[in-house]
Amino acid sequence: MMQSSEESPLLSGEKVLLDAVRRDDLPISAKWTGDLDITYHLWTAAVKPITLEDEQEWFDNRDQYADTTYTFHIRTILDKQLIGQVGLSHYDARNRTAQLGIAIGIRDEQNKGYGTEAVRLIIDYGFREMNLNRIELAVSPFNPRAIHVYEKTGFTHEGVKRQALYRDGRYHDVIVMAMLRDEWRHFRSNE
Repeated sequence: MMQSSEESPLLSGEKVLLDAVRRDDLPISAKWTGDLDITYHLWTAAVKPITLEDEQEWFDNRDQYADTTYTFHIRTILDKQLIGQVGLSHYDARNRTAQLGIAIGIRDEQNKGYGTEAVRLIIDYGFREMNLNRIELAVSPFNPRAIHVYEKTGFTHEGVKRQALYRDGRYHDVIVMAMLRDEWRHFRSNE
């Protein structure tokens, strides 16, 4: 049986812990998914605010994604404050791949290293617990903070999806980054 995230070294670091998504957290997470400045960078679909009701519907139906999506809330170690969400989605068991996504939704908690540590924890979870061979992500070039975090945690630039994102009335490229299991081992051994 897996330990709770507060006890598990796999799911907790020095600054943050990865915790289960709980129904009573939804009013907090709905605040940042309803913030267009936050969601602007989160997905390639048209940006729109997500309501509390949308969050509750996702929560109630998340079992249909249980085999392909592993989502955690990010909490600070110090006071257990909910500050964001991180996860691995599009899990492909045959090819042992998944896609990483993260958001630090509380603006006052951004730029404090929480996102970097949460990415490291979810990468470790993916390779150690899910037995992944590859974790990939897509990021817009106008999100330099995220690109810096991904580079800092060992992701490699693989290429560009040309004009794959439509924002603000024009098309933008999307940067594709990934990490392989062997690269993760090498990167972790040099930290």
